[in-house]
Amino acid sequence: MVAKKKTSPKKKSPTKTKAKAQAPRKKAAAKAAVKGAPKKKAAKAKAPARKAAAKAKAPARKDAAKAKARARKTAAATAHADNGDALSRSFVPYAPRKGEEYMNEAQREHFRQILNDWKLQLMQEVDRTVSHMRDEATNYPDPSDRASQEEEFSLELKTRDRERRLIKKIDSTLEMISIDDYGYCESCGIEIGIRRLEARPTATQCIDCKTLDEIKERQTLG
Repeated sequence: MVAKKKTSPKKKSPTKTKAKAQAPRKKAAAKAAVKGAPKKKAAKAKAPARKAAAKAKAPARKDAAKAKARARKTAAATAHADNGDALSRSFVPYAPRKGEEYMNEAQREHFRQILNDWKLQLMQEVDRTVSHMRDEATNYPDPSDRASQEEEFSLELKTRDRERRLIKKIDSTLEMISIDDYGYCESCGIEIGIRRLEARPTATQCIDCKTLDEIKERQTLG
């Protein structure tokens, strides 16, 4: 009898074994990728809309911020513009004695003190503005920011120019006090009055002449 040869079992290849072991993982990863694909597509589809919404909101936010800044600047400029009238009221009203002569030395000294204090405060405002403009001057890269800053500086300069002219008028009024020509209307020559002068120390007309001038001016300008 011929003896049968024993056949040894075939050895599996290591690469095939690894491939079989990794197959379930690859299938799971493929399924996850398939499931995640719609979400990625939806996210990609939403991305332009989000960017567009963000771009649309950005100008609105900038405009709102600029509008608030302009409102603050306008309020500050208005406050500065009205400051000249308000400064003249920071004093104790004069109490005339019975039978006291109009525009005597005490009254002239009273108005001289008011005008000097007013002038000092206006000059302090001018110095404060110069310091502010020097400290805040910035070369912004954004043209709109530069335009906003220039607008702010323009308002401040206009206010300061108004106050500069007012300082000249105060100096002229102080000169009138020194030559004893203060407190009388330049149009009709009557007394302007202590209370009107305290309300507006640089007034050169009585209330009646000033009213007539304003009426004529309105009629001329239409």
